[in-house]
Amino acid sequence: MKYRRLGNSGLKISELGLGSWLTYGKSVNNQTAYDCIHKAYELGINFFDTANAYENGRAEEVLGEALKEYPRSSYVVATKLFFPMGPGPNDRGLSRKHIMEQCDASLKRLGLDYIDLYQCHRFDPEVPMEETLYALDDLVRQGKILYAGVSEWSAAQIEKAAGIGKACQLRPIISNQPIYNMLERYIEREVLPVSTENGMGQIVFSPLAQGILTGKYKPNTEKPADSRAANDSVNFVINSYFRDDVLTSVQKLNSLAAELGVTLSQLSLAWILRHPGISTAIVGASKPQQVEENVKAVDINLDHEVLKEIELILEEIKDFAPRR
Repeated sequence: MKYRRLGNSGLKISELGLGSWLTYGKSVNNQTAYDCIHKAYELGINFFDTANAYENGRAEEVLGEALKEYPRSSYVVATKLFFPMGPGPNDRGLSRKHIMEQCDASLKRLGLDYIDLYQCHRFDPEVPMEETLYALDDLVRQGKILYAGVSEWSAAQIEKAAGIGKACQLRPIISNQPIYNMLERYIEREVLPVSTENGMGQIVFSPLAQGILTGKYKPNTEKPADSRAANDSVNFVINSYFRDDVLTSVQKLNSLAAELGVTLSQLSLAWILRHPGISTAIVGASKPQQVEENVKAVDINLDHEVLKEIELILEEIKDFAPRR
């Protein structure tokens, strides 16, 4: 495994992290989840991502249980808040009240004394940004979190937060967690440059486009019965990728990967890690073998000709905007 600094902070995290969205506490049984987490740790992954809203806290509980046998200093836990955790008007968002209460709740579920990276899962237009940033800074002062980050914030929101932080002498936000893969590249236009300028690293999720960039889905064919795409409880995030032109281009990428002697998953992850603004890519896993395959991507270097060929294939996809 290789490690990168998270933005301009001193925190070093593995180039691949393990996430728990739509898997742990949900579609994957606990023992399998423990096996995946233990395999990731064994292979050098030290960054583990979750959120309070993932199965209403169950994902945090599973992660905390799996990690408790390891030295606390040897891993980095990131969790998030924003989405509803109850029916009340203050059970959601980024108010000071919700931030303070949910931090304590996450610490309890994780079984930890502190959270390494606490992230705003989305931007909250109903709360003054100053209120949110001061609350996060206070959590750092209290020792409940070590660093703060955001997720899926726009370039303008990131720039504003950085400006407020500097003006008020608050500890800086060190990361943004956006979706990023070969098919969804919106962050390249503004988010990446603005984040880099303000010392923030990118923790990207869905690097394999929810399994599309594994090559297992073929154009003009039925979804495999045992695949995530066929699982009605989680396939809502995959359906937008199911266009014949997208799947045809993915098969061309698959052929290119085969020529290079790697899997499409490994090629897709190496393509993401080519960018110095990316600190880590979060992979999901429902089997330990998937973790073993994915970690090999950190040793793959893509030369200019291969990157050019990838771009030519991706240019064949027209007007594709899955969720924006």
